[in-house]
Amino acid sequence: MRNLETQIVREQLTDRRRRLQDVRGRSTSVEIVQLLRDVDAALERLDSGTFGLCDACHEPVESERLLANPLARLCLDHLNEDQRSALERDLDLASRVQAGLLPQNDFEGGGWRISYHYEPAGIVSGDYCDVLAPAKAKDGIVFALGDISGKGIAASLLMSHIHAIFRSLSVTGLPLPDLLREANRVFCESTLPTQFATLVCGRLFESGDIEICNAGHCEPLVIRHREIQTLTGSHLPLGLFCDVPYATHRLTLSPGDSLLLYSDGVTEAWSPDEVEYGVERLSHVAASSLMDTSPRALINRCIEDVAGFTGPGSRRDDLTLMVIARS
Repeated sequence: MRNLETQIVREQLTDRRRRLQDVRGRSTSVEIVQLLRDVDAALERLDSGTFGLCDACHEPVESERLLANPLARLCLDHLNEDQRSALERDLDLASRVQAGLLPQNDFEGGGWRISYHYEPAGIVSGDYCDVLAPAKAKDGIVFALGDISGKGIAASLLMSHIHAIFRSLSVTGLPLPDLLREANRVFCESTLPTQFATLVCGRLFESGDIEICNAGHCEPLVIRHREIQTLTGSHLPLGLFCDVPYATHRLTLSPGDSLLLYSDGVTEAWSPDEVEYGVERLSHVAASSLMDTSPRALINRCIEDVAGFTGPGSRRDDLTLMVIARS
């Protein structure tokens, strides 16, 4: 584990020890006593430099599991049957919960059509994707696509967390810069220092106007009848600092124009020859779709091209695309 991660784990364990001692003073539970012993043993391993090594093979335990559970003492390869079954149940539940958080696909309303593709690299994903219809038409449709730091269960939990933050704040009618500033503050104050999220978030208005902000995420592509334009400009990701101002950019799409958002699982996909997919290739695919204004058609064309480029085999990263088209 890195020094900062080790420091975070030590703080977690020290806090747990204090809380367990408080409870122990009011309880004779055997489980409390055993948990206190486990925490003390973990702190001793930190002091001796052996923390994070698997008891069975002495290889490092996955760091994301240690951050989620500092008492973990076995790597995934050496879990017993009961532990594997419990982990599989947790993953299955997390996958179903995450699927339930995804927005309606092929959304249509307010003069806009929105389609997306959400593909975890494993059972769960650290990508974030949402579309929120407004309570009042003047507030605009809120859309967001982002990527949480890390992978696996820890990242999927943060995805659920940021989903809840934006769902709660979007109904307040806050201006977009204030919404992002408040979302960043809540996310920063409720996560570990090593955790952050990149994000593109915006509002769609019936006039065809889009208000958008990029918080450290991949640069969106604007697809017009005659050109592909990269929407440059970015702010800090969410979670790095608790008080960060965010500014927005405005553009107007005409009927037939589209906005393409994507996670780095698209542009950082690799071919069998270790060639990166890249933004330029994605732009070429978008350019080949200038005569077809269907969001779903463009999504399918992108996915087919990425799959053909990478070839068969497991994906290295979560992959998410969203196309927002002006009707």
